[in-house]
Amino acid sequence: MSQENEQVVRQAWTATVDEDWPAALTLFDDDVEIRDFDIPDAGIYRGHEGFVAWLSRWNESWSSWRAEGLEFRAAGDDRVIALFRMIATGLGSGIEIERDDAILYRLRDGKIVRVEYFSDQGQALEVAGLSE
Repeated sequence: MSQENEQVVRQAWTATVDEDWPAALTLFDDDVEIRDFDIPDAGIYRGHEGFVAWLSRWNESWSSWRAEGLEFRAAGDDRVIALFRMIATGLGSGIEIERDDAILYRLRDGKIVRVEYFSDQGQALEVAGLSE
């Protein structure tokens, strides 16, 4: 199951980065829950509308961003973690940041049911049960 889940997450990542919402949303459960530990007071986003709203809010801060060194790892039978180097330029400030971010995906029946975004890979790996 972990290889299948990893494939679902890879497809969701690609469709999301490409802003191919019809393709992306088919991979997310209708009641998907999104928690962002990077945005202060982000709250919890729910459902397909919540997923798109979360991404829109995140994108509001940046004039540009890209992820490098993307790596996917299974974290048990129902979770996949994406590890990457985030490089982003602030919209108003023009300041570029570089940091090691992660997204932990939880899946059930071939659909993503929870997304957790971390700006600290160590914290994400610990939550995923993969810390050393």
